[in-house]
Amino acid sequence: MKDKTPAKNSYLTIQTLQRMPYYLQYLKKAKAEGRTDVSASAIAAELQLNDVLVRKDIAAVSSTGGRPKAGFNVCTLIRDIEQYMGYHTTKETVLVGAGSLGKALLRNREFDMYGLKIVAAFDVRRSLIHKKINGVEVYSLAKLKNFCLRQNIQIGIITVPAEAAQDVANRLVDGGIQAIWNFAFVKLQVPEHVLVQNEDLASSLAMLSQHLRLANEMGESWIE
Repeated sequence: MKDKTPAKNSYLTIQTLQRMPYYLQYLKKAKAEGRTDVSASAIAAELQLNDVLVRKDIAAVSSTGGRPKAGFNVCTLIRDIEQYMGYHTTKETVLVGAGSLGKALLRNREFDMYGLKIVAAFDVRRSLIHKKINGVEVYSLAKLKNFCLRQNIQIGIITVPAEAAQDVANRLVDGGIQAIWNFAFVKLQVPEHVLVQNEDLASSLAMLSQHLRLANEMGESWIE
């Protein structure tokens, strides 16, 4: 079977994109165990997903068709997924809000694995300005727009209090940002061309608390 290059503009649903890191994690584990090939059925069984769904997901990013009985080459599929997800293309990013959460993200060394490089942080507190956190310098918020324009930054991370988040988002948009990773507990108003990925920590914690409360009341899990 001839190799085929996956269509770079092929559309994947949000749900499919969210499954890709799990496929990648499974494949890297298989590689570490010395396995050279893996089937979609094996991946589906391990991750407790629908077999047909996994086959469809992999077909959307694979540069080669799976071989009968052998399945997909592990190394090739890892490369294909990482390439499709843009992990080999470094995306320079800025972070706004160098508080506890911001500092934790700045110290996270795993971002490099996914092609994300935080090149600058911004804050309004004078005590933080010009300090470095894990090698990343903190600048005054007033410099955010010009920095993004000058460096052609495309991604911004917001880790400020909710009441300050919209102002920060506006500054990022004015600076040419195309995507925002939002950790503030607020719905941002941005132009249609700007993608906002919300990390709703408050809702996630609420779900955990609700689960525990109902589990204690019922004596068993309420989530099937």
